[in-house]
Amino acid sequence: MQPLGRAATDEFGRVRFVLTDMDETLTFNGRLGAATYDALERLERAGVTVIPVTAAPAGWCDQMARMWPVDGVIGENGGLHFYRNTNGHGLTRRFWHDESARAGVAGELARIGEEVRAQLPFARFADDQPFRLTSLAFVQPDGADERAALVACLREAGASTTVNNLWVLGWIGAYDKLVMARRVLAQSYGLDIDADNEAVLYVGDSTNDAPMFAFFRQSVGVSTVVEYLHEIPSLPAWITEGPGGSGFVEAADAVLRARGG
Repeated sequence: MQPLGRAATDEFGRVRFVLTDMDETLTFNGRLGAATYDALERLERAGVTVIPVTAAPAGWCDQMARMWPVDGVIGENGGLHFYRNTNGHGLTRRFWHDESARAGVAGELARIGEEVRAQLPFARFADDQPFRLTSLAFVQPDGADERAALVACLREAGASTTVNNLWVLGWIGAYDKLVMARRVLAQSYGLDIDADNEAVLYVGDSTNDAPMFAFFRQSVGVSTVVEYLHEIPSLPAWITEGPGGSGFVEAADAVLRARGG
């Protein structure tokens, strides 16, 4: 993991896609700064495809996909992909599970959620749970033992799990951020990330970014990633000076410099 400021000017010259976590990567302390939004616009104007890949709920992703200068959003840790229609109004919504399976998955998630809350009195749904379509999100417990118990309980109930800086997450299906990104990039953009790995730069900050850090050779952790390094088996290639959105701006600037912008 090297300081991003030491990267050669042309280091990111092959990057055509910037995939990025949202919470505490684009935001900092829960807020999206003007400079970060401007960086998204500058990447878009330069012809770089930007796709947030986030654990955030469908309701948040709907707004981002409609109004932000991004090409679409992969949300709920890979459960869905929303992107704006070509006329600029309305969205196309795609999900990991096909239409015939989604009702059954929703019922299974509801069962798991109630089972977890019955077994662990401290477990509380995140306040964004009403806006989720494919996942469960629990407030991060304060203690490490409680967090481990919550993760174990979700797994025992049949859910896939991960954690980030805000939530303990559970969902049904053998996917994560990387698996859904692979599908979206292949289906929507004709990009084979195995054959053209360095076409993508990934920016993240937390434990659930680990699959992306492990796969993409051009991966950047914003500075606060150091708080989670003990939970991330493969570190990002680069680290920024700034946290959250200011770190993302550093990554965007590095890509734009490599493109001569």
